[in-house]
Amino acid sequence: MARTPRTRRPAEDAAAPAQGLGRETLADRLADRLAAQIERGALRPGDRLPTEAQLCAAHGVSRSVVREAVHRLKSRGLLQSRQGSGVFVSTPSAHRALEFDPSVLESVDAVVQVVEVRRVLEGEIAALAAERVNKTQLARLQRALAAIDTAVAAGGDGVAEDLAFHRAIGESTGNAQFRSVLGFFEQYLREAMRITRGNEARRADFMEAVRKEHRAILDAIAGRDPRAARRAALRHLTNGQQRLELGGVLRRPAIPSPATKTSRK
Repeated sequence: MARTPRTRRPAEDAAAPAQGLGRETLADRLADRLAAQIERGALRPGDRLPTEAQLCAAHGVSRSVVREAVHRLKSRGLLQSRQGSGVFVSTPSAHRALEFDPSVLESVDAVVQVVEVRRVLEGEIAALAAERVNKTQLARLQRALAAIDTAVAAGGDGVAEDLAFHRAIGESTGNAQFRSVLGFFEQYLREAMRITRGNEARRADFMEAVRKEHRAILDAIAGRDPRAARRAALRHLTNGQQRLELGGVLRRPAIPSPATKTSRK
């Protein structure tokens, strides 16, 4: 189901953690603003961050919001505390941690961005899995696929099992880096997949299509056919986006009228 539009929260609730799509808090927004100042050089490495009172006055938020925003930037390595001196902008590390813009979780429409990244990754992962899968990994894939149907039959949404199936495909490549990337990516996939699977559960034809698409991926991998595996994975993700549009969860792209097309010539 589509999520309700985001509403403003009172400042007292602003420091609570965001849960799901469309729940950005004041602390999220302040953290994003400060991070943007750091990225564009308005706050440079070694600069002292304004005091809590100054940040409260400048951004119209409470001290709890400022503290939460600063905590988030510290956890990302953008800020550091110096005992007795305050909070300072960190010197950029030569090895930055992988992270996505938190706005990817802000709206249902942002699910499309997640699907596009999945399409780039998972098509090639499926192809490599078809080239390299061994008997043990293939058996794990078969169990993971069966687990999706078992979870849905028991009344679950199958999200965890769906993620486990795609994770097992990554492991079947024999490349540990794919396991790390997919493990990181799951925090973003989980919310996107709750929406896609929730939409698909509303229609029996959607659910049957998803089963067939998963089976096609597995069959191509079992058949050691990389090209077919790539096509099946890409088709699954493309069709998932189309199902969101058919279900009314995402807006369909506007189709120009014949008159519009003529006028552009």
